[in-house]
Amino acid sequence: MPGIRVGRPERSIHELYQDDPERADALIWGRRGALRGAALAAVGAALGATIPFGRRLPEGMLPAALAQPAASGGSGGAAQQGPNLLRMEGKAPLVILGERPLVAETPEHLLDDEVTPADKMFIRMNGRIPDPFPGDPRAWKLRIEGEVNTPLELTLGEIETRFPLVTRRLQMECGGNGRAAFSPQTRGNQWGNGAISCGEWTGVRLRDLLRAAGLKDSAKFTGHFGADPHLSGDPNRAAISRGMRIEKALDEDTLVALRLNGQPIPHVHGAPVRLIVPGWPGSLSQKWLTRILIRATPHDGAGMGGTSYRVPVRPIVPGSRNDGRDFVDMESMPVRSILTNVAHGTRLPAGTRTLDVRGFAWAGDHTVRAVHVSVDFGARWTEMQLSAPANRYAWQRWRGQVTLPSDGYFEIWYRATDSEGRMQPHAAANWNPQGYGANPISRVAILVGG
Repeated sequence: MPGIRVGRPERSIHELYQDDPERADALIWGRRGALRGAALAAVGAALGATIPFGRRLPEGMLPAALAQPAASGGSGGAAQQGPNLLRMEGKAPLVILGERPLVAETPEHLLDDEVTPADKMFIRMNGRIPDPFPGDPRAWKLRIEGEVNTPLELTLGEIETRFPLVTRRLQMECGGNGRAAFSPQTRGNQWGNGAISCGEWTGVRLRDLLRAAGLKDSAKFTGHFGADPHLSGDPNRAAISRGMRIEKALDEDTLVALRLNGQPIPHVHGAPVRLIVPGWPGSLSQKWLTRILIRATPHDGAGMGGTSYRVPVRPIVPGSRNDGRDFVDMESMPVRSILTNVAHGTRLPAGTRTLDVRGFAWAGDHTVRAVHVSVDFGARWTEMQLSAPANRYAWQRWRGQVTLPSDGYFEIWYRATDSEGRMQPHAAANWNPQGYGANPISRVAILVGG
């Protein structure tokens, strides 16, 4: 699906939108904002196919095949050059979003497993990756102190023998998942939908450790500390140190995790021990966990306060500066869905008229009530079959079938609705300077025939 030529033939639509977006909009959409006539034919020619539902494409919206790169592993697509892929032993070819610190996203079509394998889990570093623990992992020590009656320092061996082990499938999602959908662009790694995993974690409940330490009446918040060095190498600076309300720390599914999918946690994902705080921003799930501080006041570590992992109470002007004074900490993540069996940019054989689709959906502290799919730019929606979660905080499988009336260019749109009735919006809402909470309807471009 090569770039279309608009006006001056030496410039592609991608180049024109980069250099002069207002002129590109005028040339493509005209005065009425609808894709019609010659513009529709030109876009169809660029995509290598007709667009059967082209007149239903919402005003001012560029086809997904031109607006976003094709996923690695698809059988076609609009990207003029492929993404930068991770080459790391023990990891799938994730898409690198940053190298210092290392940040890598999992393409949606690699997330089709009910339980996410460790090699397909996204990577989000805030500092340097620490050296592996040189001794027996069971000798690693974790301290719990602060607003407790009996400060504890326990080895992992002591934790594992003293407290009951539990195994749960738990979602873990970066707070910035979906950030690329915001307009204007915000600071931070430009995640699509792939900063999500649902692994099977084994560990002890954090609340069991806190109860053993004896919480004082003044215990209201936590602060978390890990062994990862700051990017600068300064030993007096933390790469990240976040905390949460004590109520979430006492949730039965907040774990001090020792194993992932029945195996030792891979080093890049926090070995030998990490927190798992499901349903809330993944930055709370401290890797290489060394210390938990119980506090009477909100934690003031790196990644707390201001606009860090915080969202506006009231909408602010997109693109405006803000110190976060009227923001609140981001807690439960918003409802979201992914399509896992059809990659963006996929080409299907001519004559394909039905297509099986499936994926996952989740909603932070809540469950998902429904998932709908459209192939005519949102004019009509088909409800999918939705499975219950394996346990609280596990994502939910959805599946179904869509009908394609002819050959040509189509987009699969998919949206989820949570148990509170909140649906993924058509556009990213509640813009904020660091780009948290964007969860718009997602689009995957496919080509039938051609």
